[in-house]
Amino acid sequence: MPERFEVGLPDGVRLHVEATGPADAPVTAVLLHGWTLDGRSWHRQVDALTASSDGAVRVVTYDARGHGRSSCMPLPTATLAQLGDDLLAVLDAVAPTGRVVLVGHSMGGMTIMEYAHRHPGHFAARTAGLVFVSTTAEGHTHTVYGLSPRIARLIRLAETTGAGVLARCGSWRAPRALLRALQPSIRWMLFGDRCDPADIRLVTSAVARASLRSIGGFRASIGAQHRLDTLAALAHLPAAALVGDRDRLTPPPCAESIAAVLPATELTVCPGAGHMLMMERPDEVNAALTGVLSRVLAEPAARTSGATPAGTGA
Repeated sequence: MPERFEVGLPDGVRLHVEATGPADAPVTAVLLHGWTLDGRSWHRQVDALTASSDGAVRVVTYDARGHGRSSCMPLPTATLAQLGDDLLAVLDAVAPTGRVVLVGHSMGGMTIMEYAHRHPGHFAARTAGLVFVSTTAEGHTHTVYGLSPRIARLIRLAETTGAGVLARCGSWRAPRALLRALQPSIRWMLFGDRCDPADIRLVTSAVARASLRSIGGFRASIGAQHRLDTLAALAHLPAAALVGDRDRLTPPPCAESIAAVLPATELTVCPGAGHMLMMERPDEVNAALTGVLSRVLAEPAARTSGATPAGTGA
């Protein structure tokens, strides 16, 4: 059973964290979920790593502010910049020593990029590997929802307007009955050719737990972020990037641009898969994650630091 606890942040927000594996493992894998989801989206990866790592890897997941079992937050803190700061706080609280492999899906991948941008010294001292799953470093540049650009622009306008309304709804959550009615739309937007009904139920449950403030509030920051320059400075790290060729939110050009600035990155494009690769293609995601972890474990632990680095400024 995972260890469950909370990490308190300076602004009073409390994050729900789960950890599996020994606290003194040589490497900690931190798995960051996507927008409107929660840490449960990684359950197949947590199970696989727990079964195969033989104590060499500790696995940590947590619910971002305003998501899952974490508390809601002031609207001005619904930004990727704040999520990058939150990741630093989680690392200091949960994995203060040893090497870390950061694994991000969608908004989680963007959170990793923001952490690297805002806290380069801390990032360099702690991070030994990266895995990007269905994410982007270019905001909504490539997001056309699988539709014509003209229709995509109209959808984006409606989405942005709706997000602004939701952001002002505070800690309220969407009614489950409404979300059940929207399941066909969720399935179309997030999944590819094949979809396990249990995965739809899990995603719907996660959206039901996210506050309307977080569903609406993070949208502007997600659409505006551009961090390819930040990634280009990380080319020395073992890394992997995965994307589904039916992904309507972060289509293949998003992963291809990440791989282009990280030349050593192993790029995997999954035919017929959508945005939820951890669920749709768990074997491919697990293989990529295990591959990066194996490369990290094979390296000397020279970069391990037992203290928080001094160079944590933006």
